[in-house]
Amino acid sequence: MRIVIAPDSFKECLTANQVASAIARGWAKAAPGDEIVEVPLADGGEGTTVALTEALHGQLQSVTVTGPLGDPVIARYGLAPNVDTAIVEVAEGSGLHCVPPEARNALTASSYGTGELMLEALAHKPKVLIMGLGGSATTDGGAGILQALGAKLLDHEGKSIPRGGVGLAKLTSLDLQPAIDALGDTQLVVACDVNNPLTGPNGAAAVFGPQKGASVKQLVQLDDNLAHFARLTSNQGWDISSFPGSGAAGGIGGIIAGILGAELRPGIELVMETIGLEKHIQTADLVITAEGAIDSQSAFGKTPAGVSALAKKYAVPVIGFAGKLGRDIDALHSLGLTAAFSITRAPMELKSAYAQAEANLEQCAEQFAQLTHALTGKH
Repeated sequence: MRIVIAPDSFKECLTANQVASAIARGWAKAAPGDEIVEVPLADGGEGTTVALTEALHGQLQSVTVTGPLGDPVIARYGLAPNVDTAIVEVAEGSGLHCVPPEARNALTASSYGTGELMLEALAHKPKVLIMGLGGSATTDGGAGILQALGAKLLDHEGKSIPRGGVGLAKLTSLDLQPAIDALGDTQLVVACDVNNPLTGPNGAAAVFGPQKGASVKQLVQLDDNLAHFARLTSNQGWDISSFPGSGAAGGIGGIIAGILGAELRPGIELVMETIGLEKHIQTADLVITAEGAIDSQSAFGKTPAGVSALAKKYAVPVIGFAGKLGRDIDALHSLGLTAAFSITRAPMELKSAYAQAEANLEQCAEQFAQLTHALTGKH
Protein backbone atom coordinates (compact mmCIF):
# COMPACT_ATOMS: atom_id res chain seq x y z
CA MET A 1 0.00 0.00 0.00
CA ARG A 2 1.03 3.60 -0.56
CA ILE A 3 0.26 5.77 2.47
CA VAL A 4 0.45 9.57 2.31
CA ILE A 5 0.73 11.25 5.71
CA ALA A 6 -0.26 14.92 5.50
CA PRO A 7 -0.81 16.42 8.97
CA ASP A 8 -0.74 19.86 10.54
CA SER A 9 1.03 20.55 13.82
CA PHE A 10 -0.49 19.90 17.21
CA LYS A 11 -0.39 23.49 18.44
CA GLU A 12 1.95 24.14 21.39
CA CYS A 13 2.75 20.41 21.42
CA LEU A 14 4.23 18.87 18.26
CA THR A 15 5.37 20.29 14.93
CA ALA A 16 3.85 18.95 11.73
CA ASN A 17 7.14 17.14 11.06
CA GLN A 18 6.97 15.43 14.44
CA VAL A 19 3.33 14.45 13.91
CA ALA A 20 4.09 12.98 10.48
CA SER A 21 7.12 11.07 11.77
CA ALA A 22 5.19 9.58 14.71
CA ILE A 23 2.40 8.37 12.43
CA ALA A 24 4.93 6.96 9.97
CA ARG A 25 6.80 5.08 12.71
CA GLY A 26 3.59 3.55 14.02
CA TRP A 27 2.39 2.50 10.59
CA ALA A 28 5.76 1.00 9.69
CA LYS A 29 5.71 -1.17 12.83
CA ALA A 30 2.56 -2.92 11.63
CA ALA A 31 3.18 -2.74 7.88
CA PRO A 32 6.92 -2.45 7.16
CA GLY A 33 6.39 -3.26 3.48
CA ASP A 34 4.16 -0.25 2.80
CA GLU A 35 5.41 2.83 0.97
CA ILE A 36 5.03 5.80 3.33
CA VAL A 37 5.24 9.40 2.14
CA GLU A 38 5.43 12.17 4.76
CA VAL A 39 4.14 15.59 3.69
CA PRO A 40 3.95 17.92 6.74
CA LEU A 41 1.50 20.79 6.20
CA ALA A 42 0.28 24.06 7.69
CA ASP A 43 -2.80 26.19 7.07
CA GLY A 44 -1.26 29.63 7.46
CA GLY A 45 -0.71 29.35 11.19
CA GLU A 46 2.19 27.93 13.18
CA GLY A 47 4.58 25.92 10.98
CA THR A 48 3.80 27.63 7.68
CA THR A 49 7.30 29.10 7.35
CA VAL A 50 9.02 25.76 7.85
CA ALA A 51 6.63 23.83 5.60
CA LEU A 52 6.91 26.26 2.68
CA THR A 53 10.64 26.88 3.02
CA GLU A 54 11.36 23.16 2.95
CA ALA A 55 9.01 22.69 -0.02
CA LEU A 56 10.87 25.42 -1.92
CA HIS A 57 14.25 23.94 -0.90
CA GLY A 58 15.08 27.25 0.73
CA GLN A 59 16.84 28.28 3.90
CA LEU A 60 15.52 29.39 7.27
CA GLN A 61 16.94 32.58 8.80
CA SER A 62 16.75 33.37 12.52
CA VAL A 63 16.53 36.90 13.94
CA THR A 64 15.63 38.52 17.24
CA VAL A 65 12.40 40.53 17.25
CA THR A 66 10.10 42.09 19.82
CA GLY A 67 7.78 39.48 21.29
CA PRO A 68 4.05 40.04 21.90
CA LEU A 69 4.59 41.48 25.39
CA GLY A 70 7.84 43.31 24.61
CA ASP A 71 10.40 40.66 25.50
CA PRO A 72 12.83 39.62 22.73
CA VAL A 73 12.07 36.36 20.92
CA ILE A 74 13.93 34.40 18.26
CA ALA A 75 11.84 34.25 15.07
CA ARG A 76 12.46 32.57 11.73
CA TYR A 77 11.71 33.52 8.16
CA GLY A 78 12.38 31.60 4.97
CA LEU A 79 14.13 32.44 1.71
CA ALA A 80 13.81 30.49 -1.52
CA PRO A 81 17.14 29.65 -3.21
CA ASN A 82 16.87 32.49 -5.75
CA VAL A 83 15.40 34.89 -3.14
CA ASP A 84 12.42 35.48 -5.45
CA THR A 85 10.21 34.37 -2.57
CA ALA A 86 10.39 35.00 1.17
CA ILE A 87 8.12 33.51 3.83
CA VAL A 88 7.12 34.92 7.21
CA GLU A 89 4.38 34.04 9.68
CA VAL A 90 2.68 35.84 12.53
CA ALA A 91 3.14 32.88 14.86
CA GLU A 92 6.94 33.27 14.74
CA GLY A 93 7.10 36.90 15.83
CA SER A 94 3.82 37.40 17.68
CA GLY A 95 2.62 33.89 18.46
CA LEU A 96 0.72 32.48 21.40
CA HIS A 97 3.56 30.04 21.96
CA CYS A 98 5.83 33.04 22.73
CA VAL A 99 3.85 33.74 25.91
CA PRO A 100 3.20 31.27 28.76
CA PRO A 101 -0.56 30.71 29.30
CA GLU A 102 -0.51 32.39 32.71
CA ALA A 103 1.15 35.52 31.28
CA ARG A 104 -1.10 36.13 28.26
CA ASN A 105 -2.51 39.63 28.01
CA ALA A 106 -4.83 40.32 25.10
CA LEU A 107 -4.93 44.05 25.85
CA THR A 108 -1.21 44.77 25.59
CA ALA A 109 0.00 42.05 23.21
CA SER A 110 1.40 43.66 20.06
CA SER A 111 2.15 42.48 16.52
CA TYR A 112 5.21 44.77 16.35
CA GLY A 113 7.62 41.82 16.17
CA THR A 114 5.88 40.50 13.06
CA GLY A 115 6.47 43.88 11.41
CA GLU A 116 10.16 43.62 12.33
CA LEU A 117 10.25 40.12 10.86
CA MET A 118 8.69 41.42 7.63
CA LEU A 119 11.37 44.11 7.40
CA GLU A 120 14.12 41.49 7.76
CA ALA A 121 12.61 39.49 4.90
CA LEU A 122 11.96 42.57 2.76
CA ALA A 123 15.61 43.58 3.07
CA HIS A 124 16.37 40.75 0.60
CA LYS A 125 14.03 42.43 -1.92
CA PRO A 126 11.97 39.35 -2.78
CA LYS A 127 9.49 39.51 -5.63
CA VAL A 128 6.89 37.76 -3.46
CA LEU A 129 6.48 37.74 0.31
CA ILE A 130 4.24 34.93 1.54
CA MET A 131 2.82 35.64 4.98
CA GLY A 132 1.05 33.14 7.20
CA LEU A 133 -1.67 34.37 9.53
CA GLY A 134 -2.77 32.41 12.56
CA GLY A 135 -1.53 31.47 16.00
CA SER A 136 -1.21 35.08 17.13
CA ALA A 137 -1.23 36.28 20.73
CA THR A 138 -2.47 39.70 19.64
CA THR A 139 -5.72 41.60 19.10
CA ASP A 140 -4.27 44.92 17.97
CA GLY A 141 -5.65 44.95 14.43
CA GLY A 142 -2.11 44.78 13.07
CA ALA A 143 -1.31 48.23 14.46
CA GLY A 144 2.04 46.93 15.71
CA ILE A 145 2.97 45.75 12.23
CA LEU A 146 2.15 49.15 10.78
CA GLN A 147 4.22 50.88 13.46
CA ALA A 148 7.22 48.60 12.84
CA LEU A 149 6.96 49.31 9.10
CA GLY A 150 7.14 53.04 9.80
CA ALA A 151 3.49 54.15 9.96
CA LYS A 152 2.60 56.86 12.47
CA LEU A 153 -0.33 56.00 14.75
CA LEU A 154 -0.73 59.01 17.04
CA ASP A 155 -2.82 60.14 19.99
CA HIS A 156 -4.31 63.62 20.47
CA GLU A 157 -0.93 64.94 21.66
CA GLY A 158 0.85 63.71 18.54
CA LYS A 159 2.58 60.89 20.41
CA SER A 160 2.71 57.25 19.32
CA ILE A 161 -0.12 55.23 20.84
CA PRO A 162 0.78 52.44 23.28
CA ARG A 163 1.27 49.06 21.69
CA GLY A 164 -1.44 46.43 21.86
CA GLY A 165 -5.20 46.49 21.35
CA VAL A 166 -5.63 48.74 24.37
CA GLY A 167 -3.65 51.50 22.65
CA LEU A 168 -6.12 51.77 19.76
CA ALA A 169 -8.54 53.62 22.06
CA LYS A 170 -6.10 56.57 22.08
CA LEU A 171 -5.70 56.70 18.30
CA THR A 172 -6.69 60.03 16.73
CA SER A 173 -4.55 60.37 13.59
CA LEU A 174 -2.69 58.12 11.14
CA ASP A 175 0.02 58.37 8.51
CA LEU A 176 0.08 54.97 6.81
CA GLN A 177 2.15 55.78 3.72
CA PRO A 178 5.55 54.84 5.24
CA ALA A 179 4.28 51.30 5.89
CA ILE A 180 2.96 51.01 2.35
CA ASP A 181 6.27 52.29 0.97
CA ALA A 182 8.20 49.72 3.02
CA LEU A 183 6.89 46.93 0.78
CA GLY A 184 8.43 48.51 -2.32
CA ASP A 185 7.72 46.36 -5.37
CA THR A 186 7.25 43.17 -3.37
CA GLN A 187 3.94 41.38 -3.89
CA LEU A 188 2.35 40.30 -0.60
CA VAL A 189 0.43 37.01 -0.60
CA VAL A 190 -1.24 35.98 2.63
CA ALA A 191 -2.13 32.46 3.76
CA CYS A 192 -5.22 32.91 5.91
CA ASP A 193 -6.90 30.08 7.82
CA VAL A 194 -10.11 31.84 8.96
CA ASN A 195 -12.87 33.93 7.41
CA ASN A 196 -13.88 35.89 10.50
CA PRO A 197 -14.69 39.60 10.17
CA LEU A 198 -12.78 42.22 12.13
CA THR A 199 -15.51 43.05 14.65
CA GLY A 200 -18.82 41.80 15.99
CA PRO A 201 -19.93 38.48 17.53
CA ASN A 202 -17.83 36.50 15.05
CA GLY A 203 -14.95 38.99 15.05
CA ALA A 204 -11.32 38.87 16.09
CA ALA A 205 -11.88 39.75 19.73
CA ALA A 206 -15.07 37.79 20.40
CA VAL A 207 -13.95 34.51 18.85
CA PHE A 208 -10.21 34.41 19.51
CA GLY A 209 -9.77 36.81 22.44
CA PRO A 210 -10.50 34.27 25.19
CA GLN A 211 -7.60 32.00 24.20
CA LYS A 212 -5.35 35.07 24.28
CA GLY A 213 -6.20 35.82 27.90
CA ALA A 214 -9.10 38.29 27.51
CA SER A 215 -11.91 38.51 30.06
CA VAL A 216 -15.51 39.14 28.97
CA LYS A 217 -15.13 42.83 29.79
CA GLN A 218 -11.86 43.01 27.85
CA LEU A 219 -13.48 41.37 24.81
CA VAL A 220 -15.96 44.22 24.61
CA GLN A 221 -13.16 46.76 25.05
CA LEU A 222 -11.03 45.19 22.32
CA ASP A 223 -13.95 44.95 19.91
CA ASP A 224 -14.78 48.63 20.47
CA ASN A 225 -11.13 49.57 19.90
CA LEU A 226 -10.94 47.61 16.65
CA ALA A 227 -14.14 49.28 15.46
CA HIS A 228 -12.61 52.67 16.31
CA PHE A 229 -9.49 51.76 14.33
CA ALA A 230 -11.64 50.72 11.36
CA ARG A 231 -13.56 54.02 11.41
CA LEU A 232 -10.39 56.11 11.41
CA THR A 233 -8.83 54.16 8.55
CA SER A 234 -12.11 54.35 6.63
CA ASN A 235 -12.02 58.15 6.95
CA GLN A 236 -8.76 58.01 4.98
CA GLY A 237 -10.21 55.68 2.34
CA TRP A 238 -8.89 52.38 3.67
CA ASP A 239 -11.24 49.42 4.27
CA ILE A 240 -9.94 47.02 6.93
CA SER A 241 -13.19 45.46 8.11
CA SER A 242 -15.75 44.62 5.40
CA PHE A 243 -14.26 41.44 3.93
CA PRO A 244 -13.92 37.81 5.10
CA GLY A 245 -10.61 37.22 6.86
CA SER A 246 -10.27 40.78 8.12
CA GLY A 247 -10.41 39.41 11.66
CA ALA A 248 -7.66 36.85 11.12
CA ALA A 249 -4.74 36.92 13.57
CA GLY A 250 -6.32 39.49 15.86
CA GLY A 251 -7.27 41.77 12.97
CA ILE A 252 -3.98 41.59 11.07
CA GLY A 253 -5.92 40.29 8.08
CA GLY A 254 -7.70 43.62 7.85
CA ILE A 255 -4.63 45.83 7.55
CA ILE A 256 -2.56 43.39 5.56
CA ALA A 257 -5.17 43.24 2.78
CA GLY A 258 -6.98 46.55 3.24
CA ILE A 259 -3.91 48.78 3.62
CA LEU A 260 -0.86 46.85 2.43
CA GLY A 261 -2.68 45.40 -0.59
CA ALA A 262 -2.13 41.72 0.11
CA GLU A 263 -3.96 38.95 -1.68
CA LEU A 264 -5.74 36.80 0.93
CA ARG A 265 -5.73 33.12 0.01
CA PRO A 266 -6.96 30.07 1.96
CA GLY A 267 -3.84 29.04 3.78
CA ILE A 268 -4.15 25.29 3.34
CA GLU A 269 -4.74 25.68 -0.41
CA LEU A 270 -1.65 27.85 -0.81
CA VAL A 271 0.50 25.43 1.20
CA MET A 272 -0.79 22.31 -0.57
CA GLU A 273 -0.21 23.95 -3.94
CA THR A 274 3.33 25.06 -3.09
CA ILE A 275 4.27 21.69 -1.61
CA GLY A 276 2.72 19.72 -4.48
CA LEU A 277 0.51 17.50 -2.32
CA GLU A 278 -1.80 16.66 -5.22
CA LYS A 279 0.82 14.62 -7.08
CA HIS A 280 1.36 12.49 -3.96
CA ILE A 281 -2.36 11.89 -3.42
CA GLN A 282 -3.01 10.89 -7.03
CA THR A 283 -1.27 7.54 -6.53
CA ALA A 284 -2.10 6.96 -2.84
CA ASP A 285 -4.14 4.09 -1.43
CA LEU A 286 -4.81 5.96 1.80
CA VAL A 287 -4.24 9.47 3.16
CA ILE A 288 -3.77 10.20 6.86
CA THR A 289 -4.17 13.75 8.11
CA ALA A 290 -4.02 15.03 11.69
CA GLU A 291 -4.47 18.12 13.84
CA GLY A 292 -4.60 18.86 17.55
CA ALA A 293 -8.39 19.20 17.39
CA ILE A 294 -10.77 17.98 14.70
CA ASP A 295 -14.20 19.47 15.27
CA SER A 296 -16.94 21.55 13.66
CA GLN A 297 -14.48 24.38 12.99
CA SER A 298 -12.10 22.14 11.06
CA ALA A 299 -14.25 22.32 7.93
CA PHE A 300 -13.53 26.03 7.59
CA GLY A 301 -10.11 26.31 5.99
CA LYS A 302 -8.23 23.95 8.29
CA THR A 303 -5.78 21.28 7.19
CA PRO A 304 -8.13 18.25 7.55
CA ALA A 305 -10.65 20.01 5.30
CA GLY A 306 -8.14 20.87 2.59
CA VAL A 307 -6.57 17.42 2.56
CA SER A 308 -9.96 15.68 2.53
CA ALA A 309 -11.27 17.76 -0.36
CA LEU A 310 -8.15 17.12 -2.43
CA ALA A 311 -8.23 13.37 -1.74
CA LYS A 312 -11.94 13.20 -2.61
CA LYS A 313 -11.04 14.45 -6.09
CA TYR A 314 -9.17 11.15 -6.62
CA ALA A 315 -11.51 8.94 -4.57
CA VAL A 316 -8.79 8.22 -2.00
CA PRO A 317 -10.00 7.51 1.56
CA VAL A 318 -8.82 9.90 4.28
CA ILE A 319 -8.36 9.14 7.97
CA GLY A 320 -7.96 11.88 10.56
CA PHE A 321 -6.13 11.62 13.89
CA ALA A 322 -6.68 14.23 16.61
CA GLY A 323 -5.79 14.86 20.21
CA LYS A 324 -9.36 16.07 20.67
CA LEU A 325 -12.28 14.91 18.52
CA GLY A 326 -15.41 17.06 18.44
CA ARG A 327 -18.93 15.73 18.07
CA ASP A 328 -20.06 17.52 14.93
CA ILE A 329 -17.77 16.70 11.99
CA ASP A 330 -20.45 15.98 9.38
CA ALA A 331 -19.19 18.86 7.23
CA LEU A 332 -15.77 17.21 7.10
CA HIS A 333 -17.32 13.94 5.99
CA SER A 334 -19.07 15.81 3.20
CA LEU A 335 -15.72 17.25 2.11
CA GLY A 336 -14.16 13.80 1.88
CA LEU A 337 -13.00 12.73 5.34
CA THR A 338 -13.71 9.02 5.69
CA ALA A 339 -13.36 8.78 9.47
CA ALA A 340 -11.63 10.48 12.38
CA PHE A 341 -10.23 9.09 15.61
CA SER A 342 -8.97 10.49 18.89
CA ILE A 343 -5.47 9.37 19.83
CA THR A 344 -6.04 9.86 23.57
CA ARG A 345 -6.07 6.49 25.31
CA ALA A 346 -7.70 7.53 28.60
CA PRO A 347 -9.07 10.62 30.37
CA MET A 348 -6.14 12.85 31.28
CA GLU A 349 -5.11 16.42 31.98
CA LEU A 350 -3.97 18.56 29.07
CA LYS A 351 -0.36 18.54 30.28
CA SER A 352 -0.32 14.74 30.22
CA ALA A 353 -2.00 14.67 26.80
CA TYR A 354 0.74 16.91 25.44
CA ALA A 355 3.47 14.77 26.98
CA GLN A 356 2.02 11.55 25.55
CA ALA A 357 0.90 12.90 22.16
CA GLU A 358 3.80 11.51 20.14
CA ALA A 359 3.55 8.03 21.65
CA ASN A 360 -0.24 8.07 21.29
CA LEU A 361 -0.02 9.01 17.61
CA GLU A 362 2.44 6.20 17.01
CA GLN A 363 0.25 3.63 18.73
CA CYS A 364 -2.91 4.81 16.98
CA ALA A 365 -1.24 4.58 13.57
CA GLU A 366 0.12 1.11 14.33
CA GLN A 367 -3.30 -0.17 15.37
CA PHE A 368 -5.01 1.36 12.36
CA ALA A 369 -2.44 -0.18 10.02
CA GLN A 370 -3.13 -3.58 11.60
CA LEU A 371 -6.85 -3.12 11.01
CA THR A 372 -6.42 -1.80 7.46
CA HIS A 373 -4.33 -4.75 6.34
CA ALA A 374 -6.63 -7.24 8.06
CA LEU A 375 -9.66 -5.81 6.25
CA THR A 376 -8.08 -5.28 2.83
CA GLY A 377 -5.75 -8.23 2.70
CA LYS A 378 -3.08 -5.97 1.17
CA HIS A 379 0.51 -6.62 2.10
